[in-house]
Amino acid sequence: MSWARLAWTYLWARPLATVLNLALLALGLGAMSFVILAGEQIERTMQRDLAGIDLVVGAKGSPMQLILAGVFHLDVPTGNIPATSVEALRGHPLVGRVIPLALGDSLRGHRIVGSTPEYLQLYDARLAAGALWSKPLEAVLGADAAASTGLRVGDTFIGVHGLGGGGEAHGDTPYRVSGVLERSGTVLDRLVLTSVESVWAVHEQATALDDEDRRALEAEREVSLLLVGYRSPLAAVTVPRWVNAQEGLQAAAPALETARLMRVVGVGADVLRGFGVVLLLAAALSVFIALTNAVREREGDLAMLRMLGASPARVAALVAAEALWLAVLGAAAGLALGHGLTHLLGFALKAERSLPLTGAWWSPTEAWVPLLAVALALVGAALPAWRAFRLDVMTLLHRAA
Repeated sequence: MSWARLAWTYLWARPLATVLNLALLALGLGAMSFVILAGEQIERTMQRDLAGIDLVVGAKGSPMQLILAGVFHLDVPTGNIPATSVEALRGHPLVGRVIPLALGDSLRGHRIVGSTPEYLQLYDARLAAGALWSKPLEAVLGADAAASTGLRVGDTFIGVHGLGGGGEAHGDTPYRVSGVLERSGTVLDRLVLTSVESVWAVHEQATALDDEDRRALEAEREVSLLLVGYRSPLAAVTVPRWVNAQEGLQAAAPALETARLMRVVGVGADVLRGFGVVLLLAAALSVFIALTNAVREREGDLAMLRMLGASPARVAALVAAEALWLAVLGAAAGLALGHGLTHLLGFALKAERSLPLTGAWWSPTEAWVPLLAVALALVGAALPAWRAFRLDVMTLLHRAA
């Protein structure tokens, strides 16, 4: 029998202790893996969605809410601002790009966003089928929006007011699907995109009582948010102050607000990481106790191995091999648990049309998980292995006699 197989046999000679040790290792390593996978994917998604956006401008209110609503589409905007703000910002010498967003309606939980083709160019979006909108009440679906609704090019749909799906339906102004986007891994995947004029047309049709009322609404047209790109680094100092000085306008810096958001999220991650560390320390202690007891119980077997020619180092290695088996099984179970939890969280977030997460994604940082398992197992096995190494065969034989 090989030493690895003998160590495996010894390991499962105490099934309850082995299962307990594996459970502690798997839970601790799974928590670590989950924090790594979820944290890195959320950070990568945020960085991808923030690309090219230096400032978000909206109505007075919470800067964080402006970022969540305008960049990640996870919240409602703080209000609307006059459409004339678009040209006012475009006329600023330090502003290179202004992309308007008109929000308010949704399609089965997917937000309908009125904007310009420049919004798609911001994320290098490509069409998988059809074409971009060319007139009002034409829409382009993101990959996730198309998959969940089942709509194809040429189909029509009706938007509803709000994001919950239970708002008033705009039945008099149906949209026609003109195109479907390729999956880009950005926020565009879960959106329904159309022109700003389409959003205006839908709401003016729903609220105007007569032609005079419609003309009054056209004169007071608004947008929800503006995504701004700077022309030079100097703009980061002057443009936000200029915006905040305008009546009814609020500027939010995405870099600053997302840093605040990640600090808030990081608290929960730190708690989960600390929980994992406690479990891993408990696992190391449990391995130490189990192997110490095992060495004591198997003194006769180990003495027999010594008499058959095994060196003290080989006997100690046998004890360490048990710990390594635990590490291998614990690392495999921990990685499976971490990826499984991430996948379950991804399903929950997908149902909420939120940030994309998947358990199928692998991070290079996860290489530390099996290394950590091996290190903990060897630390727990160090003293029992040393005791096996120092085993005095003659003393055991005299004791047995």
